[in-house]
Amino acid sequence: MDLGERVGTGVEGLDDILRGGLSRHRVFLLEGTPGTGKTTAAIQFLLEGAARGEKGLYITLSETIEELASSAASHGWTLPDEIEVFELTPPESLLDEQYQQSLLYSSDLELGETTRMILQAVEQSKPLRVVIDSLSEIRLLAGNSLRYRRQILALKHFFARHSATVLMLDDMTTDVLDKTVHSVAHGVIRLEELAPVYGAERRRLRVIKYRGRAFRGGFHDFLIEHGGLKVFPRLVALEHRAVRDHSALATGSPQLDALLGGGIERGSSTLILGPAGTGKSLLALHFVAAAIARGERAAMFVFDEELNLLFQRALGLGFDLAAMAHSGKLHVEQVDAAELSPGEFTHRVRAAVAMPGLRTVVIDSLNGYQAAMPEEQYLVLHMHELLQFLNRSGASTFLTVAQHGLVGEMKAPVDVTYLADTVILLRYFEAIGRVRRAISVVKKRTGPHEDTIREYVVGAKGFTVGEVLTGFHGVLRGVPTFVGETAGLMGGSE
Repeated sequence: MDLGERVGTGVEGLDDILRGGLSRHRVFLLEGTPGTGKTTAAIQFLLEGAARGEKGLYITLSETIEELASSAASHGWTLPDEIEVFELTPPESLLDEQYQQSLLYSSDLELGETTRMILQAVEQSKPLRVVIDSLSEIRLLAGNSLRYRRQILALKHFFARHSATVLMLDDMTTDVLDKTVHSVAHGVIRLEELAPVYGAERRRLRVIKYRGRAFRGGFHDFLIEHGGLKVFPRLVALEHRAVRDHSALATGSPQLDALLGGGIERGSSTLILGPAGTGKSLLALHFVAAAIARGERAAMFVFDEELNLLFQRALGLGFDLAAMAHSGKLHVEQVDAAELSPGEFTHRVRAAVAMPGLRTVVIDSLNGYQAAMPEEQYLVLHMHELLQFLNRSGASTFLTVAQHGLVGEMKAPVDVTYLADTVILLRYFEAIGRVRRAISVVKKRTGPHEDTIREYVVGAKGFTVGEVLTGFHGVLRGVPTFVGETAGLMGGSE
């Protein structure tokens, strides 16, 4: 018997958090309030064993066999012959009036009889995987913490002798949180459900304890969908090997390349800042088109705009996104911030980067991503890990952030400028009776860049950058002072 061997849980992503799964022949606790997915995870645990030819036993104290079968059917599962369901109900004799009027407490009789029936079911079935659902009934029958602990210890030693891997479920419905099983169990996993002010409920899990084993700590988002639980392990960028290719990539625009000091380096992150309507998304599309023109693939995650409208608007500016997507060169996803957890979003980005040849990622915009996670400090931490991962993967990342206001002093909803390698600033300014647009690179960590300000226009040819603006002061403030000729303006002085 190899005590170091691990068994899979059958829950996607959970084995990664547990560094391989559950230790064989040990007792584990899966706790969570009603509705967090304990029963679903337990069925997945037994189905994984059945797929490997291991016999499973589901001991239910709170649900009927019909209810359990219905829960499995809702996920498209049919319990195979390798999984036996034992419905533990109070023996009829304990409901007789003579027992109810006995001087002995009925709970004493019920606890002993319940334990005996559990042991008898295991002796007859001889399973390798066992689920007990749930401990709350045993806790109520025990009456006090001491008897409850002794009962759980007895079950633990019994299962150890029978070489079974056990998953005990606890619905945490008692008034006082009893952590008796925490000290007895080999590992403890907690499922939680959060209810935001707006949007769907969010679920997350945490491994509280795993005796003698390393695991991935912290909270991990998960969801319950058709087919069971799906867990999204927390991203740790340093676990991924860095790609050393940081060659400069041309954008296809000589003026924009000059402004950026030759282009955007591979494996770097670029933040595009500006008020609404300045063309942040269009500039990001320019980088996407340049990547596809190089023969690479790109991915776009769009928070703020409906995809059909984006495709139609981009087509009028010279970008046929629908054709790019149809050819497989562009992977584009509409993201609903109210329905998506940050962990699931990170999982989607990682899956996109894993596609062959995909080296450009656009997140449009960070304002929408912030809506999925209102806590600003945690948003910055998530973005730090995500950008580090993308950089180490050799992907060029482009983030757009809409600033508040149109001219003058601008404020962003969250400051992530220090995270990005390159920061491109877009601004409105007024000159010669017209509202114009200006672009400048205010930061580039990976190399030199122009410190100039250039005008640009958005038209049928997309994003067109002009020459350096030398005839004005105060362009970035929005109301510049004219000090030279107007010939440098795109469109002249008309």
